[in-house]
Amino acid sequence: MPTTFRSRCIRALAAGALSAGLISAGSAGAFAAGHAPTPSATHSKPTPSATHSKTPKTKASITIKANHTSVKAGQSVTFTGRTKGLKSGTKLVLQKQHNGKWTTLGSSTTVTKSHTYKLTHKFSTKGTQHLRVSTSGTTHSPTVTVKVS
Repeated sequence: MPTTFRSRCIRALAAGALSAGLISAGSAGAFAAGHAPTPSATHSKPTPSATHSKTPKTKASITIKANHTSVKAGQSVTFTGRTKGLKSGTKLVLQKQHNGKWTTLGSSTTVTKSHTYKLTHKFSTKGTQHLRVSTSGTTHSPTVTVKVS
């Protein structure tokens, strides 16, 4: 048993060292290629590569703010925020965390031209609600907590 554990540790260390070496070699090669042209490269025209022809996409994000963090059952809470990297008209939904999973509630809205949103939801279930605003994809806001009594 100890030899199996030891050999696994050695393999993991070797794999990590190899990965670090490959990453640093690739970074050094990219740095050298970008800053020290060879004599033959000074006489030829540069050719565009696929990585330079595309503009980098900004990561989409959503902020969230609740106008109340504590309400009585039957009262509404308005959620507002800004979006970045999402097109106007993108659908946003309100989600709550239930048993470790996110479930979509009935409230939804769309992103405005000024990249903001406003969403209202009426809470009927008592307890602490962990909520977020999300697109149908992978972009979602941080979690906010609303206590319903």
